[in-house]
Amino acid sequence: MVSQRTQNTVAESSEMLSFRRTIGEIQDLSSIQGLLGWDLETMMPKKGAIIRARQMATLTRLIHEKTTAPELAELLKILEKQSGLDIIPQAMVREFSREYERAAKIPTDLMEEFVQLTAEAHHVWIEAREKKQFSIFQPLLCKIVELNRKIADIVGYEGSPYNALLDEYEVGLTTEQLEPLFASLKTSLISLLKRIQNSKASVDTSFLNRHYEAEKQLQFLKFILTEMGFDFDAGRLDLSAHPFSSGTGYTDVRMTTRVSETDLFSALSSSMHEAGHGMYSQGVNPQLHRTNLSDGTSLGIHESQSRMWENIIGRSHAFWRYYYPKLQGLYHPQLDDVSFDRFYKAINTVQPSFIRVEADEVTYNLHILIRYEIEKAIIEGDLPVSDIPSAWNAKYQEYLGVTPPDDAIGCLQDVHWSHGSFGYFPTYTLGNLYSAQFFQQATLDIPGLEAKIANGDLKTLKRWLNEQIHWVGKSERPAQIVQRVCNEPLNAQYFVDYLEKKYSQIYGL
Repeated sequence: MVSQRTQNTVAESSEMLSFRRTIGEIQDLSSIQGLLGWDLETMMPKKGAIIRARQMATLTRLIHEKTTAPELAELLKILEKQSGLDIIPQAMVREFSREYERAAKIPTDLMEEFVQLTAEAHHVWIEAREKKQFSIFQPLLCKIVELNRKIADIVGYEGSPYNALLDEYEVGLTTEQLEPLFASLKTSLISLLKRIQNSKASVDTSFLNRHYEAEKQLQFLKFILTEMGFDFDAGRLDLSAHPFSSGTGYTDVRMTTRVSETDLFSALSSSMHEAGHGMYSQGVNPQLHRTNLSDGTSLGIHESQSRMWENIIGRSHAFWRYYYPKLQGLYHPQLDDVSFDRFYKAINTVQPSFIRVEADEVTYNLHILIRYEIEKAIIEGDLPVSDIPSAWNAKYQEYLGVTPPDDAIGCLQDVHWSHGSFGYFPTYTLGNLYSAQFFQQATLDIPGLEAKIANGDLKTLKRWLNEQIHWVGKSERPAQIVQRVCNEPLNAQYFVDYLEKKYSQIYGL
């Protein structure tokens, strides 16, 4: 059992106890900041943005000062030389040493400026998206890009400055690793997409855009999240402009979704996605609470959980064999004329579109590739921020054959840049690759897994994910987890094979 490997068995030194106390206080402050961020996107009135930005900037300064304090640096030096540390303390020291090295290079006032700027930018982004005008957001985005470049220069990098930003979200990941991976994946995806588009199969999705009451959608998706194993006594679900997950730890997970009454599947899909993140947070070993190991090991591994539940489970034949009759019963008479086969094909239709979060499994990663290429060009100085809308539209036409009619469903659709999160998007594709590999291993480890899912048993898979992936938190790095769970490194072929098999059956390829 994974849990056996993370139990403390060695009495801890006074230095380790002091280190734990300080880390706990830093985690408390970070949790408070996380709650302020959640409130900013869900409950806070519009006029609160400036005050909230100041509050979050102050917390950032306190966290940064505490993280880079000289006395903590001295503790680290002592602990790095101590022998006999148990597994959890070893990992705490290892991971914090890396975090400290990065944080100590960045001036406190720069971090404070960054957080205040991005807190203000969030509401400007919302306004720009509502008015469909990138020009409203452009001035603040220029400042955010400039600060990201400064941080990259201060932290240091080899090759592209974008590498310094990637490393914040996926340790060790570089553009040199991504380029061949993305190039190969792009070739496979475009080939599959062309074969699907050339097939004679037709899929009717019109019923998905009938009127579906928001309250019933929320009722059904909360039912599904409970079936999956999300603990609503240790979490909650609210509404926001862009679905996300946050919280303060395994007993307080905050998720959001958005509901459209003319789109049956969007809210459920995004909610299952966020619940994948939420159950990861709820599944971390409680011993890691108030340590720097208390969350997922990387955004790529985190995304593997959300993408698995959203797609590999949430769009699967087995899942809907059990749950579609329940959905039909809830939406009478809207779904009375929709057979199971028609429903299954509709939720898995492949159609190039404008919106990333609503993209099908085949085209989704092309959305990520577009964002990656634009981000990299911006950070490297090859693309002015003012040219983002035109570059965005050109790449959508080139890769997906569609041109966004306005900025709202074009370059303003994602919240990430308003948060200052450059280097984040590639982790979505990593998540897809990890998800297919993990699920393949789960089918080997759990006899009859597909039959269990078809009978409404989702918790068996959830327990396997808890034990194999969630429990260790950040005490293991991504490559360690993949090797331990799957007995091999990351292998993108599992994802390609998954798509080929599934969509060949649906489209008769």
